[in-house]
Amino acid sequence: MRLYCFSKTNYLCCVKKNKVTISADIISSTAMNVEDRLILEKKILEVIKTLEEKFHSENFYGRLIKGDYIECVLENPQHALKVALILKSFVKSLDIAENEKNTKIQEFKKYGVKIALAVGELSIFDKEKGIIDGEAIYLSGRSINEKTSSNKENKKTLIFRSSNEKHKNCFESIFSLLDFHFAKLTRTQCEIIYHKLLGKSEKEIAEITNKFQSAVNRASTTAGWWAIDDAVRAFEKNIE
Repeated sequence: MRLYCFSKTNYLCCVKKNKVTISADIISSTAMNVEDRLILEKKILEVIKTLEEKFHSENFYGRLIKGDYIECVLENPQHALKVALILKSFVKSLDIAENEKNTKIQEFKKYGVKIALAVGELSIFDKEKGIIDGEAIYLSGRSINEKTSSNKENKKTLIFRSSNEKHKNCFESIFSLLDFHFAKLTRTQCEIIYHKLLGKSEKEIAEITNKFQSAVNRASTTAGWWAIDDAVRAFEKNIE
């Protein structure tokens, strides 16, 4: 059963249907200098615009809050993992704070951003007014901020949440493996993965990044693109 309510501008306001929300917090952004934080904010706004264009047919909505916190909504859960990994690889590819050596900046370079993806209902989703409310946004937002007694859980930076046990059993381990994998990728590898997730060919990526196509292929291979692509395809096939 679906219940739809529309505003005067035809934005979807009330929905009884599973959607996906993504909450994301840039790691250690407060340790950056003012110049780097401004660059970061500008870059995040650019990637949100890119996502809006790529996933326009999925009614994608994204916003940046206070310069370092991102919230996104997707109509179709199928593309949610791809969006989360686009954000992850993009932030890790940024060449900012390169001269900073303190521990927190090193954490930013290693992890980039903490992302929680949640599948659930939204009771209110009004793009025009910027109102998001319901189970999904509660689950993703709480996962970003919660602290647990397990140090291992607190270090997770790619999190899946759903009240559906089938979803949890299927995807939580995949997200943990991807989290571990992305922490080991270099900035250059993440840059290549970012463009691949957007559907660009290696020839196009070589032109964008000003690299030889052979170098793009090598970075893609050493980054384990095949495994990332397999995980995204498995998620698309099995999510409901």
